[in-house]
Amino acid sequence: MSYDKSVSDQYLHGSLLKTIEAALPDIGKSIDTVTIKDLAPIDEFHIGGPLATESLIEQLNFPKQSYLLDVGCGLGGAARYVASKYQHRVTGIDLTPEYIEAGNTLCQWLALNNDVCLNRGNALTMPYKNASFDGGYMLHVGMNIEDKLSLFTEIYRVLKPGATFGIYDVMREKDGKLMYPVPWATNIKTSKLSTPEQYKQALKRAGFEISQENNRRDFALDFFSQLQKREKSNQKSSPLGLHILMQENTTNKIRNMVNGIKNAIISPVEIIAMKK
Repeated sequence: MSYDKSVSDQYLHGSLLKTIEAALPDIGKSIDTVTIKDLAPIDEFHIGGPLATESLIEQLNFPKQSYLLDVGCGLGGAARYVASKYQHRVTGIDLTPEYIEAGNTLCQWLALNNDVCLNRGNALTMPYKNASFDGGYMLHVGMNIEDKLSLFTEIYRVLKPGATFGIYDVMREKDGKLMYPVPWATNIKTSKLSTPEQYKQALKRAGFEISQENNRRDFALDFFSQLQKREKSNQKSSPLGLHILMQENTTNKIRNMVNGIKNAIISPVEIIAMKK
């Protein structure tokens, strides 16, 4: 089995769109009435969800009506959020066919299919022309990609000169044993964690200038603490939660990731770079 297929299979559900559609009546919605906010609990598959997306996008300060690239777009939740809130046009690319198929259908449900287009493909060999995009971002993607230099070189190629690129990934902070499974990997074979310094070195070698780095460990711990408080107070979670994507190992995946963050082995980190 190829590495790409191993990564793609990590995220395979099998009947994802049908499961999402079946859950709509449970939140009092239908295909015609569902909103981006309704889908957010499943749509934003990264620590902090829409709060984290907004934090990064606000810092990137893209010009109005930019044409943006979402690398490793998943279901396209961030792309739809960015297109809807900031009036940008977004193209996303992801390895997992099921995510792309479901994501494009969700774009149709939300009448955003003219603003958001999701493509199935490899971020290391993207089917886009040189200097196609005004800017871009990736959210929790690099943890499955070992060759960060090739990744950032390819991203550099498709961005226009002066374009800003934002990263929000889980990165390794120090040596230490991370327990598996975690949300991005069932075992260590598909977990390709790198340190912030390794990210920055790869970005610089690809031609980028680094403008900012933000460790979001405290944000993540607070986010998970608030989730735990809601669970203890018996607040009902959305039927459209990330448990649909992570399936039977959801609890173990979240627990192992949170323990890694608490022990400062890993942290979510933002890095903002610019193409010269």
